[in-house]
Amino acid sequence: MFSPMERAKIRLFVEQALGQGNSVPMTQPQANYLFNVMRLGVGDVVALFNGQDGEWTCRVVDAAKRRGMVVCEAQTLPLQTPPDLWLLFAPIKKARTDFIVEKAAEMGAARIFPVNTDYTNSDRIRQDKLQAHAIEAAEQCGGTYVPEVANIQKLSAMLDTWPEDRHLLFCDESMAGEPSRLNELPQGPWALVIGPEGGFSERERDTLRNHPQSHAISLGPRILRADTAAVAALALWQAALGDW
Repeated sequence: MFSPMERAKIRLFVEQALGQGNSVPMTQPQANYLFNVMRLGVGDVVALFNGQDGEWTCRVVDAAKRRGMVVCEAQTLPLQTPPDLWLLFAPIKKARTDFIVEKAAEMGAARIFPVNTDYTNSDRIRQDKLQAHAIEAAEQCGGTYVPEVANIQKLSAMLDTWPEDRHLLFCDESMAGEPSRLNELPQGPWALVIGPEGGFSERERDTLRNHPQSHAISLGPRILRADTAAVAALALWQAALGDW
């Protein structure tokens, strides 16, 4: 076991399995960060997680400019899985799309789905870059779970094949000012759907309102930006139905 003085201050996400005595090689970027930027050396400790095995404190046994090796010594946190909540959102400007993914990872979304709507401003994303933002958010906020960020797909296609057991919370900007009764909604798997900067089209709004698993809510008396709406919806759902 570790003494309090040996608690790792640096956390990294890795792909390898973590367990007592496991040796984990560092990639070149990780080695550069640990040994050149942060000046760690042999004998120092770092916290690793992979989204499956919890968080492990590991000791550096090899440190070079472009490579390194650490060995797992003790699990410091178990895997902390979030509630079964998906976030569907329409991509907007790059920095604000990155923000949505980061905050969704921090706030406990289990999966993140960029969707193409009638008024989506951008129908292209860099899925690998967005996944990296989710990993960075988990590294920085102490999480042991990393939500999967899916490739962009049409909202209409997702709704056509929607799971029968998953409720859909439709954040309808046309309901601004109406009270939201989240505490009256059922437990179970959920998804939040956030529209683009131009809002949903009338066709999409009708489809969402008439969807058998859909529940429409208001996010308050003010029209919110798309990235603000995502954070507000996540906070409301977590407080009413999640693990907050």
